[in-house]
Amino acid sequence: MNEKLLTRRRYKDGDNAHRPWQEQIFTADASFKCPTYVHRAPPCQGSCPSGEDIRGWLNIARGIEKAPGDMPWQEYAFSRVTDANPFPAIMGRVCPAPCEDGCNRNEVEDHVGINSVEQFIGDYALEHRLQLRPAGKDTGKKVAIIGGGVAGLACAYQLRRKGHACTVFEAHDELGGMTRYGIPGYRVPREVLDGEIQRILDLGVEVRKNSKVGVDISLEDLQTEFDAVFIGVGAQSGAALPVPGGDVPNCISGIAFLEAFNDGRLKHSAQRVLVIGGGDTAMDVAAVARRLGHIQHKREHDRPESVILGQTVHDVATVAKRQGAEVTIVYRRPLDKMPATKMEIEHVTQEGVKIRNSLAPVSVVVGDDGRARALRVIEADWSTGKMVVKEGSEIEIECDLIVAAIGQQGDLVGLENLDNGSGLIDADGFYRVKDHADLFVGGDIIKPHLLTTAIGHASIAAEGIDRFVTGADPSRRPKVDVHHFSLLEKLREIDHAPSEYEHVQDWGTDEADFAVHNYEDRSFAEIVPSDQLFLGHFKYDARRLRKESEIGADSVLGYFGERIQGLSEEEARQEANRCMSCGMCFECDNCVIYCPQDAIFRVEKSESTMGKYVDTDYTKCIGCHICEDVCPSGYIRMGLGE
Repeated sequence: MNEKLLTRRRYKDGDNAHRPWQEQIFTADASFKCPTYVHRAPPCQGSCPSGEDIRGWLNIARGIEKAPGDMPWQEYAFSRVTDANPFPAIMGRVCPAPCEDGCNRNEVEDHVGINSVEQFIGDYALEHRLQLRPAGKDTGKKVAIIGGGVAGLACAYQLRRKGHACTVFEAHDELGGMTRYGIPGYRVPREVLDGEIQRILDLGVEVRKNSKVGVDISLEDLQTEFDAVFIGVGAQSGAALPVPGGDVPNCISGIAFLEAFNDGRLKHSAQRVLVIGGGDTAMDVAAVARRLGHIQHKREHDRPESVILGQTVHDVATVAKRQGAEVTIVYRRPLDKMPATKMEIEHVTQEGVKIRNSLAPVSVVVGDDGRARALRVIEADWSTGKMVVKEGSEIEIECDLIVAAIGQQGDLVGLENLDNGSGLIDADGFYRVKDHADLFVGGDIIKPHLLTTAIGHASIAAEGIDRFVTGADPSRRPKVDVHHFSLLEKLREIDHAPSEYEHVQDWGTDEADFAVHNYEDRSFAEIVPSDQLFLGHFKYDARRLRKESEIGADSVLGYFGERIQGLSEEEARQEANRCMSCGMCFECDNCVIYCPQDAIFRVEKSESTMGKYVDTDYTKCIGCHICEDVCPSGYIRMGLGE
């Protein structure tokens, strides 16, 4: 427990400086400012590339926001998660969770285990065969989706919700993109991947497999047949090792290695494998190589590069002859600068992978047979912040296979006119392709990043496509561009929507029923920081960790089960309860209890809902600011009266 993070007080010893002069507004214990209830976005949501309403579904899991009728809380949470992300069971497993880095709970003791709760919700939905929201009313508009990865499928999902017909063109014989062909199956079980994809297809999405746009059908034909086109082809071509000898047969890309493994062709690897790179792809390659092992006395066509390059397929019978492989990761920067997640680095290390950092590849040492026999590297010094090689420090690391996981680019054969020169496609803020009003783009083909990033691109692109095909101008994107909680929608859900406003000048509007009073929505523009919360309200509560299977160097060979086990329902709810509900009331009653004037009161239960739990009697309020000081979530701001 970090004692420095824990505090029971908002103000500390020695805090005797006066407020800024413009805030010296008190006369005795009263001021002209009164409380208003301000909804702001939490930092977890602001850090989530797909913009999930994380606080919302965590509050559903903890039982604060109630499901309508007799709907199970898990189903209601699933509907809230999938408003932004139709793949919660996948993201709960493999997303590196930038939302957790942004979590304000880090200022108390440790972040909320957002990923673990999301996995529970996603797994529950698959187990209970929950469906996505039904497709919207048919608009008669048709959209072509190029690529059946998470970007393309997420875009199709959002477009079907709006009523537009969608056809997905996929070059492979299976959907999933890099989730299927770039992430090992033991990290994303195929039944999980297939289940979450099928829910989207059930909305009426047409699929044309083994159809590569630019080869089997032209982009121009799609533009003629469809009202708009979304390009989500991903970046499924790995970059070659850019050193002399980097083009020898047994020096291949990490993308090609993982694809050969995931489609079942690669059954064993090499005895000594060098993986170049420090990202998650490099970690996946290293982990797979350790699990595959190698076999002695290989026939020529059994060499891993022959399989990876598509020249042959491994005989399943040889699996019984596998032995452990020596796998080493070579990274040019220091270990603490590796972009891979800390957990992935720890896992591969436990599984017997060696990591040699601050070594820069110089050249591939080629043997008499024309294959790599070693990699020549040189030590790199990063003490100045820039790489400075140490002259005379070159060494050779022997190997039988080199796998370069150092970068990705798209396969734009037939789409060359969209190439920005780097094998990628440029997009504007609405994810439109420059100079092509009917073309939209998202995912790794813009810039290789996270799966959740691709989902976020797809959601914004779908809104742009919707406006384009319906003839509307693009609307300005909000500063905090995420899927926001809507109090108005919540009031409609409980049949308490405001009445129609006749747009006439009126008096006594504080009691009128055509508006939501004492509430301001700033979530589209503001993220609530930790210094505006009352952190002293939250007691120390350790994070519930998902259990992990013990996989060491001696047991990794041939192990293809899931390493991380999901939380139980009780654990998921307990973990969700650690959420501080930043920027939204979570019904703690502090403001009601501590108000010295009894000015703050609970809303009648028949009218109460999330975000509308308390109200203020301004005939009693003296503006003392106590309610703002004791509000744990930063929901109360002293703004009324300015």
